[in-house]
Amino acid sequence: MEIFELADADDPRLDDFRSLTDTALRAKIEPAGGLYIAESAKVIERAVAAGHAPRAVMVQRRWLDGIAALLGERGVPVYVVPDAVAETVTGFAVHRGALASMHRPSLPSVAELVGDARLVLVLENIGDHTNVGAAFRAAAALGADAVLVSPRCADPLYRRSVRVSMGTVFQVPWTRIDGWDDAVSELHRAGIELAALALSDAAVPLDEYSAARPSKVALLMGSEGDGLSRQALSSADVVVTIPMRGDVDSLNVAAAASVALWELRPQSPL
Repeated sequence: MEIFELADADDPRLDDFRSLTDTALRAKIEPAGGLYIAESAKVIERAVAAGHAPRAVMVQRRWLDGIAALLGERGVPVYVVPDAVAETVTGFAVHRGALASMHRPSLPSVAELVGDARLVLVLENIGDHTNVGAAFRAAAALGADAVLVSPRCADPLYRRSVRVSMGTVFQVPWTRIDGWDDAVSELHRAGIELAALALSDAAVPLDEYSAARPSKVALLMGSEGDGLSRQALSSADVVVTIPMRGDVDSLNVAAAASVALWELRPQSPL
């Protein structure tokens, strides 16, 4: 670990951390350079524990000792900056003390991920990073073995997704689907039934589906506005719905994922 004191917000060594507002990055599915940002010592620690490699760290003086203990002998440059410089560089008030630019790990194939899975969460075209993070947290808490995200789904490693997930994006195995048809083929090849969570006159109530639950299920969740695409619905083996009261027709996608994952959680080992 090398420590550098930087007082100039325009220093090019801080470019990894520049302009990280939601407005600047919202439209980017994968941040450039094969990097993502881990925010706070706790998140950085979880990322490192998961085998992710930091490229650089920007930290305020009062958080330096904790970061130094975390990084140990790793050859990572650590840039110590005043609070004002951190805010100027990132575009927001950095309250959590440290940001690390992390190298993105290679993602596994769908086949590698679902071969032994009993419960899989599939997120199609969910655009809000908060919802993605909350869905990952539900997946970790309620026993999902893997998460698959569609090509247009928001980035699970975006800093807000990571923060909302409480670092569980480093805990739950996941990958990004290249092609929908290929992913469906791999899920079926692994003996996994595809259950689409959607509003439909022909949908099976979740509790009824759970009562005769197959041993392996992939739960398909669609975008906040349009729900699942026609392609996803047509590839599903069954359409399932959460019965509602009070003139409410649906839940937030992360809340719906939590309810469905709890109901479909595996009850016994294979």
